[in-house]
Amino acid sequence: MIEPRSVVHFSIAVSDLAKSRKFYTEIVGLTLVHDATAALDMVFLRAGKDHIILAKSAAPLERRAKDSRRAHHAFKVDPDKYEDAKKFLASKGVEVFEEEDRKKGVFVGRQFYIRDPDGTVIEFTEWDGTSILN
Repeated sequence: MIEPRSVVHFSIAVSDLAKSRKFYTEIVGLTLVHDATAALDMVFLRAGKDHIILAKSAAPLERRAKDSRRAHHAFKVDPDKYEDAKKFLASKGVEVFEEEDRKKGVFVGRQFYIRDPDGTVIEFTEWDGTSILN
């Protein structure tokens, strides 16, 4: 059996690398590691120690309002910065389309959801590592 030790990176398919780079660095707050748009149609970013790749999609990205938030990417924020994050997004015209405060489950605590320029769902959570499964 393979025993992965961690996640090295995950990739997010995007239609416009320049627009998405701006969104993910200026709105989401990720750090630019390397822009390989010219050579690879990819932009390498970082959140803390975790890496994210924006990858230009050759196929059209089609997102519909009925698409579930079930498949999404989640970023952790400090609990004392949670409300500030929502205010910042509102000031940039980014809609929080859903919010919840989970009292049980694998990821408990407050979380809210937005969409990136292509409609990909992004979650911000204050999760502290606690899971309450019953």
